[in-house]
Amino acid sequence: MKPQFPLYIPSKGRFEYMITSKALTEMGVFHNIVVEPHEVQKYKDAVKQFGLLTNVIELDMSYKGKYELCDSLGLSKTTGSGPARNFIWDHSIKSGYPWHWIMDDNIKGFLRMNRNVRIQTTSPSFWRAMEDFVLRYKNVAMAGPNYAMFAFGASALPPFITNTRIYSCNLIRNDVPFRWRGRYNEDTIMSLDMLKAGWCTIQFNAFLQQKLRTQTIKGGNTDELYKDGTMDKSRMLVREHPDVAEVKFKFKRWHHHVNYTVFKKQKLIKRNELNLKKGVNDYGMKLVKLKRK
Repeated sequence: MKPQFPLYIPSKGRFEYMITSKALTEMGVFHNIVVEPHEVQKYKDAVKQFGLLTNVIELDMSYKGKYELCDSLGLSKTTGSGPARNFIWDHSIKSGYPWHWIMDDNIKGFLRMNRNVRIQTTSPSFWRAMEDFVLRYKNVAMAGPNYAMFAFGASALPPFITNTRIYSCNLIRNDVPFRWRGRYNEDTIMSLDMLKAGWCTIQFNAFLQQKLRTQTIKGGNTDELYKDGTMDKSRMLVREHPDVAEVKFKFKRWHHHVNYTVFKKQKLIKRNELNLKKGVNDYGMKLVKLKRK
């Protein structure tokens, strides 16, 4: 069962890698990759070279000029991926979809978490299962899979948690009154904008993404955006959401810390017309039966 909503990847300077596109192609999932005009042919050549199920879309560069950067530097510094993300949002609406997926270009694979065991999956049902779950509720604005590196340990994890940030792989409801903003930390800013307006988010532990760590491959905004470290992006987040965000020094560098507990009172609201079938629908993804010692 394939996803019902379109998948997009904003990318820049990474046509030699096509990491997320390769993972989606292995799953048999057609997707779109959005790039700046001067790189369109390079990405088209890469699609042909790697045999990818990818449509290359040229970014409308006017989105850079009207993007809300949340600082005073203007276009003297790279805008990050935010303008492309807003272009993608509008593109999906013009294509007639109520939701869309948008994900980073450095995700090497996807996992199904079952009984605290992470299992690599190439089933396209991975996407449909999350979509169908989110559609049960009328007050979810955004959802997505957790990072695999954050979902491990001896203690059992819940299949999902609500009202936290959604990073790197986002399923977004198109009719909510938001758009991406911020030169840095646009995913956290977006999550907080939605939560403060009373919407809910869903982060799945049952479904995971293998995201490569920031600044581990060339291209993207790595060289331009993070050459001075991470302090600027942490400060920007605190300026935009000072009531829940702060800057802390840990793990040998500066990080931002966000208090999401203030949003736990926001509950998921089921749709009135919801009619769920009895039993378990595993979407064709086999479950792992663990041997008891």
